[in-house]
Amino acid sequence: MRYSPLGTSGLEVSRACLGTMTWGTQNTQQDADEQIAYALDQGINFIDTAEMYSIPPTPESYGKTETIIGNWLARNPSRRSEFVLASKIAPGLRWVREGRPLSRSAVIEAVDHSLQRLQTDYIDLYQLHWPNRISPHFGKHFPNRYAVTAFNAEAETAGMLDILEGLDVCVKAGKIRHCGLSDDTPWGIATYLKLSEQHNLPRMVSIQNEFNLLHSKDWPYLVEHCVMEQVAFLPWSPLAGGMLSGKYLGGARPEGSRWTLTQRNGLFRETEASNAAIEAYVAIARKHDITPSQLAIAWCDQVDGVTSTIIGATTMDQLQEDIAAFDIEFNDELKAEVSEVVKRFTVPF
Repeated sequence: MRYSPLGTSGLEVSRACLGTMTWGTQNTQQDADEQIAYALDQGINFIDTAEMYSIPPTPESYGKTETIIGNWLARNPSRRSEFVLASKIAPGLRWVREGRPLSRSAVIEAVDHSLQRLQTDYIDLYQLHWPNRISPHFGKHFPNRYAVTAFNAEAETAGMLDILEGLDVCVKAGKIRHCGLSDDTPWGIATYLKLSEQHNLPRMVSIQNEFNLLHSKDWPYLVEHCVMEQVAFLPWSPLAGGMLSGKYLGGARPEGSRWTLTQRNGLFRETEASNAAIEAYVAIARKHDITPSQLAIAWCDQVDGVTSTIIGATTMDQLQEDIAAFDIEFNDELKAEVSEVVKRFTVPF
């Protein structure tokens, strides 16, 4: 396993980050225990979760994943220092703090509750799951999908400063060590960095956004911004919600798969263009004797500016397959063949 700096945090994280959002709905405590043990054994030292997990998010599933990780930590306290633990706070869910937006008080409250569930004294990386304002994620990236002019920069900036002040309270208390973003934009990154410098508040060290062969909108503008400002770029959903494995082609819905569950945002990734692109990627993977999932993950890993790719699996076979992708040599021939498909299907969903 290779490692990269997590922005300006001083931490080194594995190129593979173990995602956990299925733990509690599709995966049991035993499944999670096995995944953690295997991941650590393979050199993964980065585990990502969130208060709103497991998914799909519901009042009943809220907090389940953190609880599962906490149960493991309670049984393995000596191993806490072996990995960087990341979690997130979510705004706007009606069953979480009555749907209130992110704020100083919300951050302080949420951190305390996450620590209780995780059964640990500190969170290494605490992230804002998405901003209070609407951002171009979860299918909202096409022109006029939402009105950017509906938001006031001065009001948004004041709210972001309030959030940073809450994060500062938690950092000074030793409850969190570093702060990061998720599902945000270059303006969001720049504004937080400016506020941190102006007010001597915690600096955002990372951002995790959806990034994959079907959804590469962050290249090059947001990724360049991250590189120049030393903000780690962490792709989530390298398989586009499982699509890039090829398992949903032809309308297939394997038993127990994520798409057999109700999706909060619907199946917005499933389009005619997406399926055509996936068929092409599956053919390339077969030609090079790797799996479609490995092709998609290895592609993410080799994109210039990527720090660590967040993977997730519901079975041990899937996890082993995914982690093995980080050893694949993405040679010039493979790059050329994949690039040709990327150009043909630049924004398939």
